[in-house]
Amino acid sequence: MRTFSRRQFIGATATAALAPAVAARPKFRLNYILSSSMYGTLPLKDILPEVTKTGADTIDIWPRVHGNQREQIEEMGHDVFSKMLQSHKTAKGILRMGCITRYDLGPFGLQKEMAFAKKFGTKIIVCGGRGKRGLKGAELKTEVKKFAELMKPHLAVAKAAGVTIAIENHSSNLINTPDSLKWLAEFAPSNNLGIALAPYHLETLGVDAANHTTLIKALGNRIAMFYAWQHGMGCMKKLPKEQELLQMPGRGKLDFTPILGALKAIDYNGLTSIFMHPVPRGIPILPTAAQCTTEINRARAYLEKCLSGNS
Repeated sequence: MRTFSRRQFIGATATAALAPAVAARPKFRLNYILSSSMYGTLPLKDILPEVTKTGADTIDIWPRVHGNQREQIEEMGHDVFSKMLQSHKTAKGILRMGCITRYDLGPFGLQKEMAFAKKFGTKIIVCGGRGKRGLKGAELKTEVKKFAELMKPHLAVAKAAGVTIAIENHSSNLINTPDSLKWLAEFAPSNNLGIALAPYHLETLGVDAANHTTLIKALGNRIAMFYAWQHGMGCMKKLPKEQELLQMPGRGKLDFTPILGALKAIDYNGLTSIFMHPVPRGIPILPTAAQCTTEINRARAYLEKCLSGNS
């Protein structure tokens, strides 16, 4: 057994005291954003106070048909909207517009919207990926590569505006399968092209929770938006409300525990929207703003429980 002299002991103790402490790894958290479409076409003055109640710091603004808050901003004027945001405080400062969703404009029609985003310091615009649908294998890979090339001039504008264009894996678009998403990540010509990942649409292709985790790890930091949204019984036809709500986390069959574990594994720092689509589009997911917020918080509590299972 090795022994130390008094002088050696004192010297070792002093060295240890001077050594910098190893910083504890910060706890992984989801960066929640509230999608305005969850409240249908309710006025922004009624929606903005709900943002922090849902654990979010930012709002995702939707246009018609799912909401009409983007049109509301134009009607009231940008300065009025800016003042409305500033009147609401979050843990990170004033409330911000963190994302704009513009499926209607598509990936090649966002120039003016990117200027609008820059004005408000908004970092993400979500849309779909235009191109041929129903392709597989080499044909799909070629088409995704072509899409990435076509995006180059638009991404130059995005870079100047400080914006990431996030392409959702929407079932009606070119970019919808796991392969198409992985190829988009591979061919993306800049970091200003990202992915908005929606489990709902992957489930329609038969992708289970385990394969979600594999895909998330493959996509890594290309994911800019994650929709905490499952298929349930779908969102294309009118159903009793309790069946429609099966799209929400913790209500349907999809286990989010491994999915959130994969997000934690890649140290995901993008946005997370607790999400669903009501039928018809443009109505709140529940009759009142307060009820919508309560349901979002129920889903958030479920997600946090899933996260605790990955600690």
